[in-house]
Order: sequence, then structure tokens, then C-alpha cells
Amino acid sequence: MKVKGKINNHFFRNGLLVVGFCATGLAILGIFLPLVPTVPLLLLAAACFARSSERFHNWLLNHRKLGPMIHVYLNGQGIPLRAKITAIGLIWLSISISVFVVQPFWLKFLLVIIGFSVTLYLLSLTTSQDV
Repeated sequence: MKVKGKINNHFFRNGLLVVGFCATGLAILGIFLPLVPTVPLLLLAAACFARSSERFHNWLLNHRKLGPMIHVYLNGQGIPLRAKITAIGLIWLSISISVFVVQPFWLKFLLVIIGFSVTLYLLSLTTSQDV
């Protein structure tokens, strides 16, 4: 698979690689920990690798265990229901905590708008069978 829109800025590429590896590591933890959303983290890692490293992007897509979770989404088959529920739950848990921590009302309002927007987006995605 050819990587589209590869970034030439070395600082930005390295940043995307770091985010990609962190997301991959957290996704692997998510396989074993019920509150860590595996599929969304793998999609983040795939997006970061697609812009920074063709080698790691191909490695992730062709991985025996992780690759199928990504291919379901990339092929337009959606994301698993468990991933949707976990992602939405974590979004609202973190926003609920953040709303009590931040002071300006406009920031609280912005957090709630972002939460609703991401929730609506996740709900609009096709739901697949768990892989």
C-alpha cells in the first residue's frame, strides 16, 4: 500500500512516529485491559504511520493480530460495538472530570460540544462484528 501525503519535516515525522508507537503500545494494553479502547488507538497509530513511515504502516496493517482490527475499518465495514461503547464511555468520563477541573465557562462548553461531536461521529460509523 502506497503511503499518501508523507510528511517531509523530520521533526513532525518523528513526532508522528512517537504518537504512533505510543498508540500501538496502548492498543496492545487495551487487548488485556477492558477500559482501554484498542481499535481507536490502532486507527490513530495507522494514521500516524501512514504520514510518517511506510515501513511501520505496512507492518501494522500486515500484523497477524493487530492488522485485522484495522482492515475491518479501512474496508468500510465499521468498528466493533465494544470499541464504540468503550470510546464513547471514556470520552464522557474524561469530559465529565475535565468540566469540573477547568474554570472558564467557554472551555467547559467547548469540551461538551467536542464530546457530542465525537460521539455523533462514532455513532454514525458502521458497526462491525467483533474481531
